[in-house]
Amino acid sequence: MSAASITAVRGLQPVSLTQVLAWAGDTDARRAFSPLSAQPFLLFDATDGDLPEPAYARIRAWLRELPCPSIAIAGNATALTPACDVVLGTADEAAPLVEGIRRCPIAAAVLVQLLRAIETLPVADALTAESLAYATLQAGPGFRRWLETNRADSPAVPTDEGPAVAMERDQETLLLELNRPSNRNGMSVEMRDALVEAMQLVLSDGSIRRVRLSGRGKCFSTGGDLTEFGTAPDPATAHVVRSLAVPGRFLAACAARVEARVHGACIGSGIEFPAFAGRVTAASDAYFQLPELKFGLIPGAGGCVSIARRIGRQRTAWLALSGQRIKAAQALDWGLVDAMEND
Repeated sequence: MSAASITAVRGLQPVSLTQVLAWAGDTDARRAFSPLSAQPFLLFDATDGDLPEPAYARIRAWLRELPCPSIAIAGNATALTPACDVVLGTADEAAPLVEGIRRCPIAAAVLVQLLRAIETLPVADALTAESLAYATLQAGPGFRRWLETNRADSPAVPTDEGPAVAMERDQETLLLELNRPSNRNGMSVEMRDALVEAMQLVLSDGSIRRVRLSGRGKCFSTGGDLTEFGTAPDPATAHVVRSLAVPGRFLAACAARVEARVHGACIGSGIEFPAFAGRVTAASDAYFQLPELKFGLIPGAGGCVSIARRIGRQRTAWLALSGQRIKAAQALDWGLVDAMEND
């Protein structure tokens, strides 16, 4: 790859399809685009040019192996867009993604590689792959840097009365409410374990025909309790714990019986977990965000699986790489939620 070529792709000016085709035949180009190089992403115009099918096939194969995010600019679907990690309408839309990628290039690369790999895997296998990828990043430089300045002295202590998940049986319906509004229903170890127990109850009791999941307070959940980040003894043990105690794994097994009703902030695991439900209903004030990249991590509560199966890997990658919020109406349009409630 020439110096001029590298300079061209460092900004937000997409490179041509002809240039991408030349790189696809160059064994050195794959190494030039990586989180360990000066160019941790590929931004290109997927509509620029008219190539024969063998050329498109070669580019698609190269993109699937590229060890960094590929961002295509294409107003409509093309022969190449299915192989890309993100598809945008204009180059300007790439700015927040490029910022996130440059801040944490290793996490960005792991994210898109994982999303490609698990696209057709069964849920259980995909969750295992996600946890292994997450464990890798827990030992990585991005998460280490975040912990150096953000590690809490001790986990937060909620002030709410009652269990972390309030349960009430109404004939054939089980009502579950996240009950830590003082901590914005943060997904602490306490809440994680309570959700696992609740889902195991549903799986073991066939007389529970319906489950309604919601959250008390101003929001459904702001996701993982940041005051607990870095408290795992080591990444390997953390992976084993997730293999045993990720609530989404159990929710996925009884999804047909579960309706999640979300409102306010649904951040990180606050949407990763309910997205496994068979039906998700959002209040008009609900918004959704995947902020894990800024911690040097990826969604690790099942979101690479649950969200991607609802909206596809490309939109999931956009959410995670950009860190931007989407509102309930857009979530409904994408299929992240199934319905909106009236105020």
